[in-house]
Amino acid sequence: MLGTYRVRTDLAVESREKFEKDNVEIEGVVIHESYQESKDLKTTVVKIETEEGARTMEKPCGTYITMEAPNLVVPDEDYHREISVELADHLRKLLRLDREKSILVVGLGNREITPDALGPRVIQNLKITRHIVKEYGSSGMGEERVHMVSSLVPGVMAQTGMETTEIVRGVVEETRPDVVIAIDALAARSTRRLNCTIQLTDTGISPGSGVFNFRNGLNEESLGVPVIGLGVPTVVDAATIVHDAIAEVLENLEESELEEFLGEVVTPRLHSMFVTPKDVDETLKLLSFTISEAINMALEGGAARKA
Repeated sequence: MLGTYRVRTDLAVESREKFEKDNVEIEGVVIHESYQESKDLKTTVVKIETEEGARTMEKPCGTYITMEAPNLVVPDEDYHREISVELADHLRKLLRLDREKSILVVGLGNREITPDALGPRVIQNLKITRHIVKEYGSSGMGEERVHMVSSLVPGVMAQTGMETTEIVRGVVEETRPDVVIAIDALAARSTRRLNCTIQLTDTGISPGSGVFNFRNGLNEESLGVPVIGLGVPTVVDAATIVHDAIAEVLENLEESELEEFLGEVVTPRLHSMFVTPKDVDETLKLLSFTISEAINMALEGGAARKA
């Protein structure tokens, strides 16, 4: 509860949790959870199947896959490789790689701001093949079947003066990919999910939405091709941290009194501030490699390369 203030989260799993606390069943939303003890990996699949469910969840209809792995913040190459394998499997299913496809991977965000640099950093480690396949065919890669992979880092509006959607749409119209994978940093409701949660969705992505900087969305409607959104929450609303800390201390207050008190303390100014862990630079380096390896594996059908 945040009174009249809306907590921002890009994670579908967090959108449904606010109803879970009140034991409210969401019509038109199907949820499946699984846990792998050996990897300490919890996977939640949320399928929003109706417009009513979409309005309730405040998310477009589609499939949302959330992988929660607390050990992602640990610099363990073997563990990160295991997560890459799991993520690659989910990617293959969403991409429906039953034939050779042309895939454009878009790294959203500002590479100069660490918590927002996930997309550009992932692009750095991708295996780009489109130019080779167009020149030499699949034989140029030494494989019978090769997906054409291209990439784009469009920057942000403050750098280009253009909407991200305008730039990506222009590239899509010129290169005609079968599908777009859009990678971006997200915002979470809970600090425990920062930098250790990965969300995949077939509904696309809205650049900057995690920090209330709403830009035109990258989705099938705006680009004309299917868009897979892939993101990691790297920031949390400062107002959320203040709210949760105070609510825990004053948990014995009547709800109306707590609501009034929080309304005075959690000011609108706090909602313009976002917090990220102090080790975000090193963690993002690990995460970007883990995600790029997953994409490489999904599109190559092979095993991860040695880091």
